[in-house]
Amino acid sequence: MATTADIRNGLCIRHNDKLFQIIEFQHVKPGKGPAFVRTKMRQIESGKVLDNTFSAGHKIDVVRIERREYQYLYQEGDKFIFMNNENYEQVEIPAKMVEKPLFLKEGMICEITFHAEEEMPLVVDLPNTIEAEVTYTEPGIKGDTATNTMKPATIDTGAEIRVPLFIGTGEKIKVDTRTGVYVERVK
Repeated sequence: MATTADIRNGLCIRHNDKLFQIIEFQHVKPGKGPAFVRTKMRQIESGKVLDNTFSAGHKIDVVRIERREYQYLYQEGDKFIFMNNENYEQVEIPAKMVEKPLFLKEGMICEITFHAEEEMPLVVDLPNTIEAEVTYTEPGIKGDTATNTMKPATIDTGAEIRVPLFIGTGEKIKVDTRTGVYVERVK
């Protein structure tokens, strides 16, 4: 059993019989009263963020997790199939565990977080950026580049994002998967 002194960002703990990952924390020592630790935790199953305060020295149940690289193969119903490139073992991940499934591309390398003792997948993390081809967007008007105006575009994964006016159909772009925002044109 660990204590609140062991809390750090990314730590996975069991709290109220649910798994949580620490997003951020702050040790507070007020002038009056006992010290405490203020945390922001994400519930792994649902993705909900919860603010919680632990008193200093409180015992916490640390869960050992492992992060492994897997390659995305295909979607089958409401499950995504991933393959371990080292031993070619395949694992089915329910759609609710993938935060932004519209940015998944076949052959993409993703990081899957596993509960080490139970060998149970917990979270699928996509790469921070992907390269995609614009499959459809309205043509831009020549000379209308003075403003930072964006227009809707559909990329080859099926996701709809906003791109600058100068981007046309068929161009390759880089997209941030965390926010769904256009980053740059790929040369």
